[in-house]
Amino acid sequence: MTTLPTHSAFADDRRIAHGSLSDVALHVGAALTSGETGILIFDNTTGEQIDLDLRGSPDDIVARLALSHPQPAPVPEAPAPAPAAPRGPGRPKLGVVAREITLLPRHWAWLAEQPGGASVTLRKLVDAARQTNAARDAIRQAQDAACHFMTTMAGNRPRFEDALRALYASDATGFDTLTEDWPSDVRQHARWLAEPALSKPVTESPAA
Repeated sequence: MTTLPTHSAFADDRRIAHGSLSDVALHVGAALTSGETGILIFDNTTGEQIDLDLRGSPDDIVARLALSHPQPAPVPEAPAPAPAAPRGPGRPKLGVVAREITLLPRHWAWLAEQPGGASVTLRKLVDAARQTNAARDAIRQAQDAACHFMTTMAGNRPRFEDALRALYASDATGFDTLTEDWPSDVRQHARWLAEPALSKPVTESPAA
């Protein structure tokens, strides 16, 4: 199943809602009706503030969200594989695709020396590179999301710029120390967004 992005809403320095976009929008709509002011809504994937039209009834709000922020359809589960037919002689089918690649002689010589041969080694190298890039991308996304949120909610707070430097240095201890005097909800939410980029995990979102 596709995981829907979460959103959060803050009234001044207090986090008043956290969850799916529709849940947060309905909560904020009710808060505005009751007289709450100074509310900002954030997309937790990017850390950026978003604007929503929250006029009308809850049904009106949900209907507009369906048009302006359509959610991805759930990914259907793959059907169970059919029983495998008896395999004949020869090499097993691995789902690989043959393509021509061009390497220097020293590259071919090195590949030929690796266990399993050139094809196995190349597949391992590609998989390792994909994992490395995915981890780096996740860190960068977390840093940018935390930065966007912090700039909006804590840009005038003490040691803000130092906290940003600690964030982009993946310095969890420094980040915690530099944000310690910020309002509790702002501090905890910033740490939660930054968690993938920091060495000390914060595995759960702060409670609303």
